[in-house]
Amino acid sequence: MTVRTLMIDVDGVVIRHPEGLRWDHDIEADLGVDPARFQSAFFAIHWPDVMAGRAGLHERLALALPDFAPHLTPEALTAYWFSKDAHLDQGFLDQLNALGGQYGLHLATVQEHLRAAYIWNALGLKDRFAAIHYAADYGCGKPDPAFFEAVAARTGHAPHELLLIDDSPRNVDAAKACGWRAGLWDGTRSVAEVIKEAEAG
Repeated sequence: MTVRTLMIDVDGVVIRHPEGLRWDHDIEADLGVDPARFQSAFFAIHWPDVMAGRAGLHERLALALPDFAPHLTPEALTAYWFSKDAHLDQGFLDQLNALGGQYGLHLATVQEHLRAAYIWNALGLKDRFAAIHYAADYGCGKPDPAFFEAVAARTGHAPHELLLIDDSPRNVDAAKACGWRAGLWDGTRSVAEVIKEAEAG
């Protein structure tokens, strides 16, 4: 049973802060935003609908911003967010490139529409990967089995022909439960080693 396509996670794999910091590490100093209030007023309430494509990011930020950052517009906050959460791991990408076309390369990620477009276009990942599969486009995300089933259906591959590389053990386990191959990425082993172990498993 041959793996045909690698499904690569974005945050924590393709995008990793070089110092291991969160994207909002400096948001209070830079924008006057309390990250805890951002979390409680926006992410805890609105993110599930935004992530699943049931609501727009700017639309829901407009509702939440008066509670934690009335001095900012949705556009200003997202511009800051996206720019701070854009550290491509060039070493990881070089390792994928070194595979020499042995596998198809796709992204499989939990994103809403705007950041998915930013990652794909502004960060140039469209030049490195054949497709991006993301939560808001499917109406569900990892680790929901529906996400893995929908991605397999869209690609036309059998589950065992897909191999997920992800930094979340929960997502790795969920992919395996859906018949995919999967390997955990923590930066301690090479991409080739993770793939070899996942294919053997």
